[in-house]
Amino acid sequence: MKKKIALLGATLVLAVALSACGNSSDQGQAANNSGQGMNMGHSGMDMEHSSSDKLPAGLKEANNPKFKVGSQAVILDDHMPGMKGATATISGAFDTTVYTVSYVPTTGGEKVTNHKWVIQEEIMNAGEKPFDKGEEVTLMADHMEGMNGAKATIDTAEQTTVYMVDYTPTTGGEPVKNHKWVTESELS
Repeated sequence: MKKKIALLGATLVLAVALSACGNSSDQGQAANNSGQGMNMGHSGMDMEHSSSDKLPAGLKEANNPKFKVGSQAVILDDHMPGMKGATATISGAFDTTVYTVSYVPTTGGEKVTNHKWVIQEEIMNAGEKPFDKGEEVTLMADHMEGMNGAKATIDTAEQTTVYMVDYTPTTGGEPVKNHKWVTESELS
């Protein structure tokens, strides 16, 4: 009897662990409840976020950001598990147009919808004029595997200050460096 209980317990632990590895839709982002494909800021997808501090060409530092480089702020959104409520150190502040986009990764897999955020300077042949909702673009961002070179549709556009941040997830684990991007309205 004890062996059966131990085997059942091990089976449950394995099932939970395996289900955590799957691609699921993110229920934590109210702004992303479209119910189509993979609903993404970043969370809900079992992928590593790039920690590169390399910035796209043409990106301009913010003249007067609300959160100065080196200061700290609390993250109010949950692009990735453990972001919401984490204390972030601002590692860069830039004025640009930010977009949520939907795309199919170049590596295959399900469509990612409402990915937060891609900036003007991470879109091929972007120029200065912001894109409109519904426009088709090619991404040059490499935040997530399969983004660079992916064809995407603009879901939303907003002119604002974006921040690159370092933080330790509230769920534990290794610190995240150079997370791109968090908007001013997602910080407190």
